[in-house]
Amino acid sequence: MNDTICAISTSLGIGAISIVRVTGSEAIDIVNKIFDGNLLNKKSHTIHYGHIIENEEKIDEVLVTIMKGPKTYTTEDIVEINCHGGESTTKKVIEILLANGCRLAEPGEFTKRAYLNGRINLLQAESVNDLIIAKTDAARRLAINNVDGILTKRIKKIREKIVQILANIEVNIDYPEYQDEVQVTHELIDKYLIEINTELKKIVDGARNGRLIKEGVNIAIIGRPNVGKSSILNSLIDEEKAIVTNIPGTTRDIVEGSITLNGVAINFIDTAGIRETDDLVEKIGVDRSKRSADCADIVLFVANNNEKLAQEDLDLIEKYNSKKLIIFVNKSDLETKIEIPGNISREIIWGNTIEENGLEKLKEAIKNKLKLDEIINKDMSYLSNVRQIDLINKASKSLENAYKSMQDKMPIDMIEIDLKSAWEYLGELIGDSYEGELVDNIFSKFCLGK
Repeated sequence: MNDTICAISTSLGIGAISIVRVTGSEAIDIVNKIFDGNLLNKKSHTIHYGHIIENEEKIDEVLVTIMKGPKTYTTEDIVEINCHGGESTTKKVIEILLANGCRLAEPGEFTKRAYLNGRINLLQAESVNDLIIAKTDAARRLAINNVDGILTKRIKKIREKIVQILANIEVNIDYPEYQDEVQVTHELIDKYLIEINTELKKIVDGARNGRLIKEGVNIAIIGRPNVGKSSILNSLIDEEKAIVTNIPGTTRDIVEGSITLNGVAINFIDTAGIRETDDLVEKIGVDRSKRSADCADIVLFVANNNEKLAQEDLDLIEKYNSKKLIIFVNKSDLETKIEIPGNISREIIWGNTIEENGLEKLKEAIKNKLKLDEIINKDMSYLSNVRQIDLINKASKSLENAYKSMQDKMPIDMIEIDLKSAWEYLGELIGDSYEGELVDNIFSKFCLGK
């Protein structure tokens, strides 16, 4: 934290401009040594034209931006050198900075300093990285909402309510003679816990939405061989990704393709046809198909309109006959021989890939199944990574335990233990309490220069 660090903040390669960023207590002094102008007395948030110099040789023509702490990204002094793009020039500027007292920044170290210096919390810091790696518009909007601290405010309010209960419990236990204080009873805790649990449950439920937005939705396309699964994949993504033949068992391994619906990445997984087979390679493909379906967010079962349902089809429908199942009856341009059992209550879409009928209805069914219109909104702010979701689930479990203990009329100080655990988990979520190794691990996933 005492070092002055530097890094290239733009993608390294051929381009119009590269930005080299420097932060730390000696940032202005070090850059001033290699600049052919005087930066020492310049006002904050100003830009200066000149050249980077080494041994009286002009290295590059640059614009240097001076930003003095604490009103900067890291709260420290920051200097940004806008030089010409290109690997040779940019690396040379870094080389000169290192020779004059800078240290090369570790991945994410600028944002890590912003966090450790109190400008942002841990949830916001992780969202900065999410914003950088966002692949869809929905992922971008989710990240920027969390950078702005919308979710942080909700979590802090829950922590404040928990700490109010804890404070009153402590006073009641340590100073029972203080009659003016609120007497913490099971009835009072019941009221508070119902309110807190309701607010926390909204965040827990929203975590699923955050994962779908950030990572995308996985849809496994399953069915018997030669029902048209690969043709459906190719039609949906408008690309000849999967090999299509009339030979059963053509698809032996997983083939994937993606589209975007409502700003969310939809990942289609074309699987090997599921059937009994003695072919070792095909059998491995069938096993992978079943695993993909088990792990998918949605299972798209494809049947052939020109054939009766086999027992294998009925077994698959029965196995995945849940809220995540969509049935697509393909080859509707051929004679109808299929008979749909009356006990199948899932939505059935009819279509074919020759005339591309039913594909738009299929997309609408996917959007409705995921409730994309509800989860994609301007105010969306959800937890989205494993660390965050794990902590919010632990906090929720601790509150549930506290509520159960309260219903069982357990002593107030026993209920306090679970309340403290919930408060600490929420604190760890936003970074009010942390371990050094955990923080190092989080920021190691950032790109260099951020």
